[in-house]
Amino acid sequence: MRDSAGAVPRPGGAARAAVGETIKAAVFDLDGTLANTLPAISRLLVKVASEQGRPVTARQAAAAIGKPPGPAFGKLLGMPEDHDTVVAAIGRYRELFAYEVLREGPRLLFPGVAAGLSALRAHGIELAVATSKGTRGAEALLDVLGIRDLLGPVITQDMVRRGKPHPEMVLRAAADLGVAPWESAYVGDTVGDMRMAVTARMEPVAVTYGVGSFGELAAVAGTRMCGSFKDVVSTIAAARPRPMAAAAAHPRKR
Repeated sequence: MRDSAGAVPRPGGAARAAVGETIKAAVFDLDGTLANTLPAISRLLVKVASEQGRPVTARQAAAAIGKPPGPAFGKLLGMPEDHDTVVAAIGRYRELFAYEVLREGPRLLFPGVAAGLSALRAHGIELAVATSKGTRGAEALLDVLGIRDLLGPVITQDMVRRGKPHPEMVLRAAADLGVAPWESAYVGDTVGDMRMAVTARMEPVAVTYGVGSFGELAAVAGTRMCGSFKDVVSTIAAARPRPMAAAAAHPRKR
């Protein structure tokens, strides 16, 4: 059962339950987690904002990465999301994305990602992606990275009513995989990713090579910290489900 915000209700008590079950699914962020697109995306954001008459710094652009296009360009341009200039910027960004980002191809993969995803599949773990990208951009990126066949459902911004950090996206990914949220991990590189995972009752797994700093990510209670994708694989393979799994696996007798 979910509450009115779409999140799974929290069970009583914060202690983890060791019920002898491993995590059954892993849902991944894309930019900054699987793909090292951040430098190219940052340059593109700077370019598009400049074309719209609003010069921004690389640092400002980096802070917008990971947000849906509307909020990202709204913040960069200092305008409402539905302003004509913001809409034009989003269109221009999508127009240039293939040339500015996708041309990098498999070189965009972080070290160990392809082998790591294959290893997780060998462990019997179901895999999915939940990203603030649109469907077209996400699928195109996964194709040029050469990892689309290793992943199951790809849930994108245009497939849900409420994007990150609302949990709708990751809850849908878990449902499409046929796995309960508390039997799943979400792997991302931002504080919003970790908060989304916690709200969805998923195992929050942070990579420290993306946008978020170690301190910011570690400040989200329960987050498992990973300095490489190899660490992600070992963490997920060893992780135990969240407390609700105990209630599901061992209901009380009346």
